Amino acid sequence: MEDVHTLVVGAGAVGLACAAVLARRGEPIAVLERNRRVGQETSARNSGVIHAGLYYPTGSLKARLCVAGRDRLYARCERRGVPHRRCGKILVATDAAEVGKLEAIARQAAANGAEVQLIDAADVVRRVPAVRAIAGLWSPATGIVDVHALIDSYHREAEDGGAMVVLDHAVTGVARRPDGWHVTARTAAGATAEIRATWLVNAAGLDASRIAELAGLDVDALGLRQKPCKGDYFTLAPRHTGIAEHLVYPVPVHAGLGIHITFDLAGRVMAGPDTEYVGELRYDVDPAKAAVFGAALRRYLPGIRDDELSPGYAGIRPKLQGPGEPVRDFVIEEASRHGVPRLVNLIGIESPGITASEAIAELVDHLIASA
Repeated sequence: MEDVHTLVVGAGAVGLACAAVLARRGEPIAVLERNRRVGQETSARNSGVIHAGLYYPTGSLKARLCVAGRDRLYARCERRGVPHRRCGKILVATDAAEVGKLEAIARQAAANGAEVQLIDAADVVRRVPAVRAIAGLWSPATGIVDVHALIDSYHREAEDGGAMVVLDHAVTGVARRPDGWHVTARTAAGATAEIRATWLVNAAGLDASRIAELAGLDVDALGLRQKPCKGDYFTLAPRHTGIAEHLVYPVPVHAGLGIHITFDLAGRVMAGPDTEYVGELRYDVDPAKAAVFGAALRRYLPGIRDDELSPGYAGIRPKLQGPGEPVRDFVIEEASRHGVPRLVNLIGIESPGITASEAIAELVDHLIASA
């Protein structure tokens, strides 16, 4: 039996950021993670993009925390030697209707505090000669980051601050106590552990709805049931290495940002992700999707052939909205108004969660400190 001030459930980027920030207060902190390594789910299976804050409704948590988190993330990378690159991004319009959408995104970005510039077709081609578009939107503050190194930086800071990060412990029970929480967990081999905590921070990612339910919330009545949305990535053939010095995105689609071109710090070029709501967590990538990806890419990259796309990896987003439903904001709240005090829920933390991770952690710290 361990006694801590705050127990964080989930050792992805956001959970470890919370542990790192909370540990600065000097209170005992513990983190429980069901996997045998940190950052193995949503945190590790995405585009690795540092978002500038272009798309999100002004005043929303996504907009505010993305812009604040972006600046904190770049500062962290410089301070702690996390590999990253401020490469910039171009959104491209391939027809007149999309130009109007770019203009609307430009207004949204400016309202959010994100620097952007509308550019013409000639400027698009000058920046990325392989692209064919009639207009573009340039975002200089967008970048890429080594997500695993970022997660490691949070992990090290948390443990250096005295936090315990306990792996291979899946939460099996959450019971309220007069002074906080009694949490039970189990390892894959069947060993059990118990922790008493004054505060519980639910940063469980794909498992966040279940943890909230164990803590006593009616997640369906409150609209907090997450809907897993799978996104596949394909790798482009080596001849396309260096095809772009900047990330290239189409105009966003409803459930995501569209099949875009990104690259990692080693130069590997990826295309994705698509959107597919799934009933179970699975990470297979269907090779037959290459034709769909190829068609999407050729709208703005005419030189891509289907046979130059190889299955890469898949990630799953913990979305709060289902297919065809309005886009939802992050839910980050202390649950007293639902009759469950000293519980901080982080639910629906999809993109831009990596970018916003330290800003999210600071908000959690504020919620606990001001309760």
